[in-house]
Amino acid sequence: MLREPVASSSIVSLGYSAASCVLEVEFASGGVYQYAGVPDDAHRALLAAESKGRHVHRFIKGRFPFQRVGGALR
Repeated sequence: MLREPVASSSIVSLGYSAASCVLEVEFASGGVYQYAGVPDDAHRALLAAESKGRHVHRFIKGRFPFQRVGGALR
């Protein structure tokens, strides 16, 4: 999935597939995760959020199923 860099201290880049409703997040810690079933409005809210890391923690993690798809194991 193509990810775009974002201005964040905890998130390096974000990608989104509207066709499959999958959000991909590359964290500064090195992990890359895909969150399933994320609607487009949730993705747009994340892009507009002042703090992307805080937004993911409050509105994405724990609400959508996820899997680790890459990045360094730490």
